[in-house]
Amino acid sequence: MAMVSFKGGDDDEDAAERMAQVMGPGQIDQTIRHAIQFCRMSLPKGRRNINEMEKQALRIFERALRDFREDSDQFLRDK
Repeated sequence: MAMVSFKGGDDDEDAAERMAQVMGPGQIDQTIRHAIQFCRMSLPKGRRNINEMEKQALRIFERALRDFREDSDQFLRDK
């Protein structure tokens, strides 16, 4: 794995762009798959099935997106 520095001074956009170059589709896919697997392993044994895992993973994902949108609206710098 390559080592990359994201320090770029005060320019957050440059740091975000450098991070996007490292975090390509493969890394994002792997991260999401790990989260789904962790969700499955966290379910109680009696509820550890594909339907329950999908229900809970989608619930968590949708909540995270909703919170991200709300935070984005609250912390938007170009208001």
